[in-house]
Amino acid sequence: MMDFHAVKSYLLGLQDSICQALEAEDAQASFQQDQWEREEGGGGRSRVMADGAVFEKAGVGFSHVMGSKLPPSATASRPELAGRSWQAMGVSLVIHPENPYVPTSHANVRFFVAEKEGEEPVWWFGGGFDLTPFYPMDEDCEHFHRVARDAMSPFGPHYYAKYKAACDAYFYLPHRDETRGIGGLFFDDFNELGFDQSFAFMQAVGDAFVPAYVPIVRRRREMTYGMREREFQLYRRGRYVEFNLVYDRGTLFGLQSGGRTESILMSMPPLARWEYGYVPEAQLGVWLRA
Repeated sequence: MMDFHAVKSYLLGLQDSICQALEAEDAQASFQQDQWEREEGGGGRSRVMADGAVFEKAGVGFSHVMGSKLPPSATASRPELAGRSWQAMGVSLVIHPENPYVPTSHANVRFFVAEKEGEEPVWWFGGGFDLTPFYPMDEDCEHFHRVARDAMSPFGPHYYAKYKAACDAYFYLPHRDETRGIGGLFFDDFNELGFDQSFAFMQAVGDAFVPAYVPIVRRRREMTYGMREREFQLYRRGRYVEFNLVYDRGTLFGLQSGGRTESILMSMPPLARWEYGYVPEAQLGVWLRA
C-alpha cells in the first residue's frame, strides 16, 4: 500500500541529515533556510550554504509540489499519463567546493504520483548521485563507486551495473561529446519491487550519499592550489551549467510546472567561465573527451 506520508517524513529527515553532515565539514559557514509556497499547490524549504572554507556553495532543497496537469517534460516518454493530476516530492542537492581538488557532487531522490479519477494511481521513485571531479583521483573514484555498488547489492546483483550505465548515459553532453564526470547511479520510473521495497531502494540511495562523498572531501580539502587550478575549475563548471540548463529533466520539469525559479536554479555554481577556442594543457584535459 502506498504511504505518501512515510516518504515525506523520510525526505525531510534526509535533508536534515545531509545538511548536518556538510556543516560538520565546514566551520566557516552554515545553511540558511528559505521556506516557500507554490501558488498552484505545495511548497518546500531550500537551504543554501555560501562562502564557506570548504564549500563555496552548497544547496540542499526539499519540495512537495502538486498540479492538475502534468507538464510536457513528464509525459514525453509516458504519453498515457497526459491530463492526470500529480504530486511530486524529493530532496535534491548540488555541492560546489572551493578547492578545485574537491569534486563537485549532485544527488537527488524523489517520489512521483499521477492520478486520474476512476483509475489506480501511477507512482514511481527516482534518484541517484554522481561525482564531477576536476582533477580525478583513482582512490576517490573507486570509493565513490564502491559505496554506490554496496547500496544496491541488497536488492539484487544487477542493479548497480544497470543504474551505473544509466548514469553514464544521462550525464553526457552530446553537443560537447563529453561526459560530465565519473558517473554514479541514476534510476527513474522505479516501482518494480512493490511499494515497500521500492521505497527501501530509494532510501538506500539517499542514505549512501554522505558516506560516498564526505570522505573524498576530507581527503582533498587541504590540498594546495593556485590560479591555474582555480581557472580550470571555473571552466569546467561551465559544462555543469550547460548540462543543467539544456538537458536536466528536473530543471525542465520545474520550469515547465511553474516551480520556484530560485529553488530550481539553486544548483548553479556561484562562479563559472567560458573561453572561446580554449585548449587545455594535456594534464588538465581529462574530461575534455568522451
